[in-house]
Amino acid sequence: MYEVEVKVRADHDRVREALAREGAEPLGSSEQVDTYYDHPTRSFAATDEALRVRREGERAVLTYKGPKVDDRSKTRREVESGLEDPAAVDAVLRAVGFEPVATVRKTRERYRVAGERDYLVTLDDVAGLGEFVEVEAEADEASLAAVRDGALVVLERLDLDPADGLRAAYLELLADAQE
Repeated sequence: MYEVEVKVRADHDRVREALAREGAEPLGSSEQVDTYYDHPTRSFAATDEALRVRREGERAVLTYKGPKVDDRSKTRREVESGLEDPAAVDAVLRAVGFEPVATVRKTRERYRVAGERDYLVTLDDVAGLGEFVEVEAEADEASLAAVRDGALVVLERLDLDPADGLRAAYLELLADAQE
């Protein structure tokens, strides 16, 4: 499966108003802490890949993200697995040469926007970066373009400009901000 995602910087109060107007369903909020790792023999920054452990409350997930597949969104192949013991997974990754390179902390509010296809809209407040809105959905390879175009329409329905879209991950944006 692929994660189709579009992201823009946006004022959350304004977007909440648009979400209410659209009849979006609030799905709750949470704190997320993402620890990113780099490969021992190649740079994931250079290959446009990512490997992370996400902690969200009691839940933890290991995620691999492949390179972006288009130039209009952050669409990429994504493989995830739940973790029973994230500390043990960290120890395994380090033992085989992976090194943690950064941690991204954010508060995330989620909404479901219904339509022909449901989209998840998240309002992210990222430590050190500010407020962002992401629109995402999963897709198989055959439906990538249609799902991406639908995500861009959702941005427009929320009075956000798809031309303001960011293809960089929060990890990349934080690295740029620290330089």
